[in-house]
Amino acid sequence: MKKSLIALAVLAASGAAMAQSSVTLFGIVDTAFGYVDNANAAGDSVYGLSPSGNATSRLGFRGVEDLGGGLKAGFWLEGEIFGDNGNSKGFNFQRRSTVSLAGGFGEVRLGRDLIPGYLKFFSYDVFGQTGIGQFMGWSDWNGNNQTTANNNNDANGIRSSNMISYYTPNFSGFTAGLGYGFDEKADTTNSKKGRYVGGYVAYDNGPLSVALSYDERSALTLGSGATAVNGADRNRLTLGGSYDLNVVKLNAILQQTKDDVPGASDRKVNAYMLGASAPVGAGEVKLQYALYDQKAIDSKAHQISLGYVHNLSKRTALYGTVAYLKNKDDSNLGLAAKNLSTGGPGAGENQTGVQLGIRHSF
Repeated sequence: MKKSLIALAVLAASGAAMAQSSVTLFGIVDTAFGYVDNANAAGDSVYGLSPSGNATSRLGFRGVEDLGGGLKAGFWLEGEIFGDNGNSKGFNFQRRSTVSLAGGFGEVRLGRDLIPGYLKFFSYDVFGQTGIGQFMGWSDWNGNNQTTANNNNDANGIRSSNMISYYTPNFSGFTAGLGYGFDEKADTTNSKKGRYVGGYVAYDNGPLSVALSYDERSALTLGSGATAVNGADRNRLTLGGSYDLNVVKLNAILQQTKDDVPGASDRKVNAYMLGASAPVGAGEVKLQYALYDQKAIDSKAHQISLGYVHNLSKRTALYGTVAYLKNKDDSNLGLAAKNLSTGGPGAGENQTGVQLGIRHSF
């Protein structure tokens, strides 16, 4: 009898401990048929299946443990899925791999993650920073390959490895985040190569949301081969916001990216975005305009995107997006269509793209 009571007590205790912890499997599978004309300087058109036209396809695991006293420990492992080819290059957790501690003081994260200066801002892009309609302010400007910086960063600079970040609690609508990505001294030619530092402040109150961020990347490489420039520091200042009028939601982003090049003039890109989204029945219509003013080559590009998402359920949606990109002078930007082998159409040339797809989340 005593042994039975002890066993019951142990089971009850373990059950209570388990109740304080949880692990969740989650993900999105998003695949579209895509078409892009003038996909390269030869004027070729390309078409086929393309992943992540409406939301980035992903598979992840996240967990949290209640430590008591308002303190929680957590982890988050997330990798990208390429539904068109089944991840032919393998699967990893490079979207996010963090361990964290959170409480009344806010949250501290360790590991690879979106940088704080970007984390708040992709919500201001009505296309959610994915697919051919997305705002391309966070791009590989000036031939910069940020992944060569000790493999710490994405090519577009929106993530950093080896990062410690801190996010404040909400103070009457005000929040902030700071991050520092260690270079870990992997490059003996430049001790700062791959280093990241940045953060944001934001204010959210009802229909209004506004945020300001500043990021700095150290010792980047611009270009490649004999013309490559080493040791450039990239500074990015971004202001974004949205206002929800219920019948329509308005979004805007103003951004300046500046590369400080040793022994040469700064290379600047000013990017501007205006967007609107409106509920229509079971779906949503999206319209967005962007201007990319590339000061280093004294050239501009204009992008206009129109999309519609039709929700079949809370988890499943059909969508369509059409985007038009007009390059002027020496600008050679191309629309973002994953796995469609697209690039710039040639200096001063235009490009049009279409995506029709299905998104399912779980």
